[in-house]
Amino acid sequence: MAIRKCIAACAMTLLVLGAQAARATGFTIKQVLSAPFAAVIVAAPTGSDFAWVSNVAGHRNVWLAASNPGSTAWTPRPLTRYSADDGLDVTELAFIPHHAQLLYVLGGDAEYPDKPAPNPAQLTAGVEQEVYVVGLRGGVPLRLGAGHAPLASPGGDRVVFLHHGEVYTVEPRNGAKPVQLFKIRGSAGSLRFSPDGRKLAFVSDRGDHSFVGVYTFSDKSLAWIDASLSLDLEPRWSPDGTRIAFLRIPSTHDEVGLGPHRIGAPWSIRVATLTGSSVTEVYRAPRGDGSVFHALSSDVQLIWIGDSLVFPAENDGWLHLYSVSAKGGDLHLLTPGSFEIEYAAASADGARIVYAGNEGDGDRRHLWQLRVPGGSPEQLTRGSGIETQPVVIGDGSAVAFLRSDVRIPAHAAVLEPGKPPIDFLAEGIPADFPGAELVTPVSVLLPERAGIAAHAQLFLPPSGASNARHPAAIFLHGGPVRQMLAGWHYMDYYSNAYGMNQYLASRGYVVLALNYRAGIGYGLNFREADGIGAAGAAEYNDLLAAAALLRARADVDPARIGLWGGSYGGYMTALGLARDSDLFSAGVDLHGVHDWHHWTLADRANLPLYELDAPAPLRATALAASPISSVAGWRSPVLLIHGDDDHNVAFSESVRLAEALRGQGVEYSELVFPDEIHGFLRHASWLRAYAAAAEFLDSKLAPRPN
Repeated sequence: MAIRKCIAACAMTLLVLGAQAARATGFTIKQVLSAPFAAVIVAAPTGSDFAWVSNVAGHRNVWLAASNPGSTAWTPRPLTRYSADDGLDVTELAFIPHHAQLLYVLGGDAEYPDKPAPNPAQLTAGVEQEVYVVGLRGGVPLRLGAGHAPLASPGGDRVVFLHHGEVYTVEPRNGAKPVQLFKIRGSAGSLRFSPDGRKLAFVSDRGDHSFVGVYTFSDKSLAWIDASLSLDLEPRWSPDGTRIAFLRIPSTHDEVGLGPHRIGAPWSIRVATLTGSSVTEVYRAPRGDGSVFHALSSDVQLIWIGDSLVFPAENDGWLHLYSVSAKGGDLHLLTPGSFEIEYAAASADGARIVYAGNEGDGDRRHLWQLRVPGGSPEQLTRGSGIETQPVVIGDGSAVAFLRSDVRIPAHAAVLEPGKPPIDFLAEGIPADFPGAELVTPVSVLLPERAGIAAHAQLFLPPSGASNARHPAAIFLHGGPVRQMLAGWHYMDYYSNAYGMNQYLASRGYVVLALNYRAGIGYGLNFREADGIGAAGAAEYNDLLAAAALLRARADVDPARIGLWGGSYGGYMTALGLARDSDLFSAGVDLHGVHDWHHWTLADRANLPLYELDAPAPLRATALAASPISSVAGWRSPVLLIHGDDDHNVAFSESVRLAEALRGQGVEYSELVFPDEIHGFLRHASWLRAYAAAAEFLDSKLAPRPN
């Protein structure tokens, strides 16, 4: 395999665009979704290795990069050679210290690992979520056992992992058999070795409460740390291994979706000293806005820096990093300003934290560095790209991260001090990938409606397209705690959606990707706005504002505005068609929520039965905020797309909506993927879904005769 030299971002982009300059205009969905997509980037605890998962048309593989001793070049190479679009995800990478090995998980639903492993490719031998280990110098991956969340001990001699809520241990060698480490009530998670590897901290989830536990390997003993009536989470060992910090979140039975959740019983941070069994509350969130814990997207929420703890909080209405002494005391805001932090990682020596945020560039992400203690934020990346999910290389020499821009999807990159970023496109960009033909989305602030101004990105048809009025499509993201960006997204679901928006624009649509209230990126009051979701669908105001903006444009035909979106975006699509078929002529609804009352109170298996006794006014509000309650006014045609092994939104949501539409004589089409999950695992599923969506919108929004 030819080794690609790493190239600075601007030079790489020029190369890609130059190679495509002679291509004819127009491209297919398959072409725009053909480039590699990188995810799950991790760094080795020592040395200069880092790894990531690359997905090329459904073929997922683990890649490794390391700097060459005495050279400025970095060498990327694949560690696995999977070559089928088989729906088997590759996730949860973890290095094994001192052993030149890497752990990963193959198969399963990463969001719901204890559900039966999905099998959308209909592999007749069946599938299972499994833990593998592969050597950094190559070789055939070795299966360690069925499970997920693998973690190696600091010495590398032991691996622990989870399977159906139980903890197993195994040596990372051929022929080793995993054994259950201990038996407890509840479901175990959040495994953390002590620095010397002699103890294992974990969380035991017991429904409406959870405990932090510590298992000692030498005497096989088990102890609970400060057991309470709350949800105790995120155990983190102090550098010397004598203390454990953890979050305490008060348990609540507030109705799901009936927000906002700005104010609640304050969460806290507690530090337990194992030798003396003392526990100290070192921080308690203030009452009022921000008293409800909101996590970083990172796996880590508590970072030990010497004898201090760094953590996320929203005390000023924005998600920022704060620090407090592990003994308690004054709180320090580390990242002040009207912006949000999303991912954060510390260096191995605890001297600095690197984080991703949208300071000064609300619809993108850039990297910043904070030297602790006492340092001020230092911007590491800037410009028109998107940089996120940073990890600090073990030897501290560089920062690895994911990078994208308007034309190039997310890929691994590395940043060394004083140098431009280096990009890894070891698998190359396909010759027919239409990077040169993609349009640059324009960030838009919509007029304020019901107290809030929503945000959007506008994709205009390529220059030279007909001057006639165009059909328009409004894309509605899911979550709702998501945000579409001014470039290729770092989440695979929304990377695909960005590609679809570009495809629609290339076909002459004016596309508006709406960041409605309830999403992230614009502060606490935007995310937790009054009356959102089942509490009143206040975010529908933002969809109406988007429609008004499009209808006022001279290049949009107001009679040909369609909607499309998935999950919560499917909910918004259905709500628009049900309430305002005069505004929205057609829609594509992927696995949407259609009945808050039914979904909130019946389909969520994790809710206790007494939730069925929610007060009548709340039930009435939830029903009124549901598309199914307005189905009598629904006239516009809709395409319903759903996988029937969806663990996020029950398949019955689409079944029940179809029944209601039939009863009203509303035209609907359907595309069902047997055994697919919420975020389709097969590339072929995405291609079929988007091809059907584009064909459906074309058929319904074609120019109408005068």
